[in-house]
Amino acid sequence: MRPFSYERASSPAEAAAAVANMVGARFIAGGTNLLDLMKSGIEAPTHLVDINGIGLDSIEDTPEGGLRIGALVRNTDLAADIRVRRDYGVLSRALLAGASGQLRNKATTAGNLLQRTRCPYFYDTNMPCNKRSPGSGCAAIGGFTRQLGVIGTSEACIATNPSDMAVAMRLLDAQVETVRPDGSTRSIPMADFHRLPGATPNIETALTPSELITYVTLPRPLGGTHIYQKVRDRASYAFALVSIAAVLQRDGTGRVAVGGVAHKPWRIEPAEAELPNGAKAVSARLFASAVPTHENEFKITLAERTLAGVLATGRASA
Repeated sequence: MRPFSYERASSPAEAAAAVANMVGARFIAGGTNLLDLMKSGIEAPTHLVDINGIGLDSIEDTPEGGLRIGALVRNTDLAADIRVRRDYGVLSRALLAGASGQLRNKATTAGNLLQRTRCPYFYDTNMPCNKRSPGSGCAAIGGFTRQLGVIGTSEACIATNPSDMAVAMRLLDAQVETVRPDGSTRSIPMADFHRLPGATPNIETALTPSELITYVTLPRPLGGTHIYQKVRDRASYAFALVSIAAVLQRDGTGRVAVGGVAHKPWRIEPAEAELPNGAKAVSARLFASAVPTHENEFKITLAERTLAGVLATGRASA
């Protein structure tokens, strides 16, 4: 790990300004992803701004009937909150499907949204990776691709987003609130927060330099049956080959988002109109533009069959 300096911020605006004022500075909260990347030589910040003392660690009701989740709320606390369990069950289930209990105790809401891909070529600093070193190439293309993306990929990157929580947040139409170094704020729809790779896979989100996530806001509850089904190589501490987040209504309508298949949580709203027609019809719309490799084309069939199971569970629960 390379040497770095360190400071503690006392407010969101102060934290954003501190990062803006030093080249190579980064925010740190739980550190469950960043510290690993620093130890591996993938990330090398010159300065860390600790944001654990700026508040943002509570969950509040909104006047509109939703929830406003502080950026520093730990994953364990968010999953266990009675309002989340009661009204946003898909989010609680997605959080509990991720990582281990120890990591969930440290990992934050904002950090979960910002965690970086688990593509093996991204983690191997001997291999070219456009996400790690822009312009160096993508060793994953033509390499071992079983875990990697089947849709929304590009000639520069076929990595997947590893977050379970983000899939549920996309399903729920969450909004990401931020503050910039000048103190200005904005709200970014989850649909626009994560970017597809295109020619610049190193730019992973809609955040501008030094912009800090402050809250994630959920709209009013959707009702219905909430399901999160994750398919992985082992039952614990493994990232999704495919995951399905769904909210299903008694009349057969609902919402569906897929994880483990793209550079961002994959939700195509027009595909949801096919829910009454079954998993095959939905999957055909979801993966209409898929470009899988020989090693990961099974993910499309796996997603369809997992969705079929989810729909069956939803009908049984209606």
